[in-house]
Amino acid sequence: MNHEPNKHILLTGGTGLIGRRLTEKLFEKGYRVSHLSRSAGTDARVTTYLWDIDKSEIDEHCIDGVNIIVHLAGAGIADKPWTEKRKKELINSRTKSIVLIYDLLRRSSHRVNAVISASAIGYYGDRGDELMTEDSTPSNDFMANCSIAWEAGVDEGRNLGLRIVKFRTGVVLDRGGALAKMAMPVKYFAGSPLGDGKQWISWIHWQDVVDMYLFGIENESLTGTYNMVAPNPVTNKQLTIAIAKQLHKPLWLPNVPAFSLKLLLGEMSTIVLGSTKVSAKKIENAGFKFKYPGIEAALKEIYG
Repeated sequence: MNHEPNKHILLTGGTGLIGRRLTEKLFEKGYRVSHLSRSAGTDARVTTYLWDIDKSEIDEHCIDGVNIIVHLAGAGIADKPWTEKRKKELINSRTKSIVLIYDLLRRSSHRVNAVISASAIGYYGDRGDELMTEDSTPSNDFMANCSIAWEAGVDEGRNLGLRIVKFRTGVVLDRGGALAKMAMPVKYFAGSPLGDGKQWISWIHWQDVVDMYLFGIENESLTGTYNMVAPNPVTNKQLTIAIAKQLHKPLWLPNVPAFSLKLLLGEMSTIVLGSTKVSAKKIENAGFKFKYPGIEAALKEIYG
């Protein structure tokens, strides 16, 4: 688990919610951190290199002295409606980006020995009450196909002799993001479960996400695919109730009917209506300890 304190980490997607917090944690631990970004950085401690994925442009110096690349880049899944153009963007932002990096590694002398990448539990799709492990088969909807392409792109690094770790991430709970969207109706006394409320949500507290990336960086024997979810998934109804409890708000409205969500969100409604119950056993067996294994403590920390 030891690491030389001057190890150098390159982050893609370093300015996102997780990227910023991981950057902070890496500095705390004495790492050097660079970002690969579409725009100039604002953090004076970070060297920011520019890339343009659509134009296949990348600053060749971004890998100078770098030991490990953490690949978090990708357009936000729920940020815009899923038009055909947007779907292409969602896949390309994840796959073309890693291709650019590997092409650069192929033609340069470098010290990179590992790539640790985000992926998504969307890989499993809507699977009811079945418990998904890393060996479960993928689904074949858009989210699954996006995740399959993403992981396949990352796996190309094996041909370069790199240690590859992929974290299939669940719903990350943080003040912003998905939780803010779920909490908004509750805050205004209009919260209620979605659909039948029985669909499973495999969530994880942002702190455990950051710690798991660090675990992946520092554990040089860690390789392959791991689910990045807390050990205790909850149903949509349980999560809605837990949020209401933290915010001291009543829930009195009937469930939001599934058909109205499908009308409103189209294909993207699978994000809120799909049921994905995911196991955290493999990463726990590898020695990772969760700070927030249960939903109550996780929400208490976020809203505390």
